[in-house]
Amino acid sequence: MIGRLRGTLVHRSHRGEVVLDVGGVGYRISVSPATSVALGNIGDEVVVHTHLHVREDALTLFGFATADGRDCFESLLGAHGVGPGLALAILSTHGPNELRRVVMEADLDALTLVPGVGRKTAARLLLELKSRLDVPEGAGFEADGGAGGTTGSPRADVRAALAALGYQPEEVRKAMGQLPSEGDLTTLVRTALQTLGPSR
Repeated sequence: MIGRLRGTLVHRSHRGEVVLDVGGVGYRISVSPATSVALGNIGDEVVVHTHLHVREDALTLFGFATADGRDCFESLLGAHGVGPGLALAILSTHGPNELRRVVMEADLDALTLVPGVGRKTAARLLLELKSRLDVPEGAGFEADGGAGGTTGSPRADVRAALAALGYQPEEVRKAMGQLPSEGDLTTLVRTALQTLGPSR
């Protein structure tokens, strides 16, 4: 696995690729426009944090200016239906910290700014990425009711997920009233959706 390369930036293409010369070997790396700019000028010595994507017919290097960018990319790849192209598009639209904010706040509209991501896909991604991205300590959703809400609790996350999926407040209240007092996020969301199923 190639996780990091240091070398001379020798080429930048309009197709979203750069070529890095490392000891006389040119590595062709797919990057976002922001990463391409962040790497500097042709001839500069740069460090690129990389992910090697393996397919039966191809090996593709994806590059990032920071290790955090690469780690977010790999977290995105773990989500259902997200390939390297979509993962790179998401990070081209929202950098790592902004993506964490989008997920933390269940900002559905922000995620639909990514080309190819509709509201249904965005809602599913918000739910999946909450557990995959390294959200800062103490970050989370606040349940309705102010002082009664628990920031970052599974029940608060369920409430936010249902709202992101388009359920109305009355439907959310109905589902929340049927939830068990304990359980992990995935189980609680599944239970809530089963409760709401007949009403949709």
